[in-house]
Amino acid sequence: MENPLDGLVLPGGESTVQGKPLSDLGILEPLREKIQQDLPVLATCDGLILLAENVKNQEKRYLATLPVTVRRNAYGRQLGSFTTAFDFADLGQVPATFIRAPCISEVEDEVEILSKHQGKIIAARYRNQIGLSFHPEVDKSDSIHSYFLKICQTK
Repeated sequence: MENPLDGLVLPGGESTVQGKPLSDLGILEPLREKIQQDLPVLATCDGLILLAENVKNQEKRYLATLPVTVRRNAYGRQLGSFTTAFDFADLGQVPATFIRAPCISEVEDEVEILSKHQGKIIAARYRNQIGLSFHPEVDKSDSIHSYFLKICQTK
């Protein structure tokens, strides 16, 4: 991790598939250090699971830099996927697609809740880290990505 990074996106996918190469290739610890040194990170869906300090019913931790507890598949199976809109931070209404999405079930005091859907926390920020339950990359709006880029530019 010698090359400078302005920011990092941890995409959705399968956290065990993403986490294993991070560990096997020796990237996990250097990446954790960069994040702890304020590298901006946007984590979506299973990327959120990689960042979370705790995941309910899962012992394995990966980066564990975001002080939240996450519950996997809180919004059901693949067939239960859906798109909705909700207020996000100070951006107003943003669209979001949930695909087997986790939710954030607990946050530490220093974590800012950016958004909720049906009473569940779906977006949170801790310093340089943003964790999202949903997939902003599949919607037509770039508002969340622009929000993240502003964080990258101000670091």
